[in-house]
Amino acid sequence: MLDPKDCRDMPTLRDQIDALDRDLVHLLKKRMGYIDRAVEIKTDNGLPANIPARVEDVVAKVKAVAEKEQLDAELVETLWRQLIDWSITREAQVIRRD
Repeated sequence: MLDPKDCRDMPTLRDQIDALDRDLVHLLKKRMGYIDRAVEIKTDNGLPANIPARVEDVVAKVKAVAEKEQLDAELVETLWRQLIDWSITREAQVIRRD
């Protein structure tokens, strides 16, 4: 990967963004694998899909990383809350089927 400041033209810049997007999709797939496993464990242990304290813990952790990286913490919080909401919905659907 090139450093953004080393991108001299738009095609190069776009190629780098496209590569990052592919990496993000792979990371999301891996994260979803952990969510799927969480469903199994939660089902086996009678736990609900939504555990509010855990949601807030996750959000606080990613906001702290964002702040350390000088990234907009509100943006990161919004993205993660969407990701978490989607994950909880997915978990709840599977748990209801069991």
